[in-house]
Amino acid sequence: MPKISSPSLVRNPENEASSPSIEALRQRTHVAVSNAILLTEALAAADKMTYREAERCIRDAAFAIGRALIVLFLALRERYVMDRHRSTHPNRWEWFERVYRVAPPIARNFTTVFGVVRYFRTYMREVADGERRGFHPLDSSLGLTQDRLSWNVLMVAAQLATKMAFAEAKATLDLFMPNAPSTEVIEKTVLGLGAHVATFLEQAPTPEGDGEVLVIQFDGKGAPTATARELARRRRKRKKGARPTSKRHRGRDKRSRYPRRPRRKKGDKAKNARVATVVVMYTLKRVGTRRLEGPLNVRFYASFANKRHAFGIARQMADRRGFAADSGKLVQVLTDGDRDLASLSAEYFPGAEHTVDFYHVAEYVHSAGECLMREGSKELADWFDEQRERLFRDEAELIVDELRRHLQAMPKTGPGNKGKRKRLEEALRYIERRLPNIRYGSLLRRDLDIGTGAVEGAAKRIIGRRCDHGGMRWIEERVEAVVQLRCIELNGQWSDFEEFVHRRLRERAILSNTPQRIQSMTPQALPDVQRAA
Repeated sequence: MPKISSPSLVRNPENEASSPSIEALRQRTHVAVSNAILLTEALAAADKMTYREAERCIRDAAFAIGRALIVLFLALRERYVMDRHRSTHPNRWEWFERVYRVAPPIARNFTTVFGVVRYFRTYMREVADGERRGFHPLDSSLGLTQDRLSWNVLMVAAQLATKMAFAEAKATLDLFMPNAPSTEVIEKTVLGLGAHVATFLEQAPTPEGDGEVLVIQFDGKGAPTATARELARRRRKRKKGARPTSKRHRGRDKRSRYPRRPRRKKGDKAKNARVATVVVMYTLKRVGTRRLEGPLNVRFYASFANKRHAFGIARQMADRRGFAADSGKLVQVLTDGDRDLASLSAEYFPGAEHTVDFYHVAEYVHSAGECLMREGSKELADWFDEQRERLFRDEAELIVDELRRHLQAMPKTGPGNKGKRKRLEEALRYIERRLPNIRYGSLLRRDLDIGTGAVEGAAKRIIGRRCDHGGMRWIEERVEAVVQLRCIELNGQWSDFEEFVHRRLRERAILSNTPQRIQSMTPQALPDVQRAA
């Protein structure tokens, strides 16, 4: 069966030098429908035809009908826009003290979900001295951008790119679209959408049906970033000349052009991670006098900017959800014991119930026990169970006193004593400094959370699954756009975000008569701390 193909972005049909009439486009649509019916009848009459082959042929025919309908729609809309204009201004168009005249229609190849189509639209040329500009009334009225790809194609590609690598997103789109955007276009779309995230978050609708208790968890997660040396190699001027034709020899040739990297020392990391601050926010609904049910309306946020920026965003989100500092409502902040997170929690959420993750404290207690008893012994297990019960009885001071006695009694010299004393001192210092924030017994009696499992899982889900794979080396500003769009997608806000960006770009195009573009070559700078505070 012959394949029904669409034109490409670089190949223009010779027989469409001028705009076809509406009747001609209607006839093309009828022909596409008739061809689809004839094709279906021919497929059904073929003896050796299988459903697998028939479905693929019918899909191509359906795409051909879709392309014909899209071109007809654009032509009808063009006539409607220009007729409405000519009723008031036959030859000129005035807009915000600027005067335009009608120029001949200009053709454009445009990628849709059905494939590439070719349509014509009138161009309005400015009448002025000096710098002049023009616009297409049809594109402005429909919200079409300069990207040469339809909005739906770019949005599906960007949403896929929040879940998988750019190349995998392109390969996935190839399974369903006749003309999927390239990996470069997908990346530019993600960078362009990333510029709208901050403004969207400031006006995004707040969730309905919140509970009476707000829980906010903070944690960090690193993504591999490119070193200065790697960036210099990426951005260097390429040498011209013949290259080996074999892939394996091209690899050898590439490696021979660079000096060998020095062998890493013990403990050195090749990841060169930049740590993002991850925020998880949800509410708990009070049922009865002691029980809290949830979580309700979970929201994620992550940023590679300063930690203070993430706290500023969390403060904004809490205020918009009705948990302002003077609201009198209960707010619980959970961290892993990081001192920076603790100080920022006290600054941005004064009066909140700050809790250090139980499992981090338990790990330090167990580490201290390994300095006193044989690892894996029943004696150590019994001792650790006793300390756990002390934590649940709000008797952490007793643990501190016991560890201090053991530290004072431990000789400073002897086999392994130096390392044991160091680990014991670290555990003692960690617990002693956080005594006010490890009252797990009273927290459990109030049915509050004592662990940061939600934010640790979110960090793996947001950054680990998408941005932390072998061979990945990000630039901070570029991974920022991916992570923030991934948060919007996981929050279930993608439709709201898409509508917001579309409305924003269309309003800009109408007010300025300047075509807008979704894609961007350069990423946005990391968020400003002052902006979020």
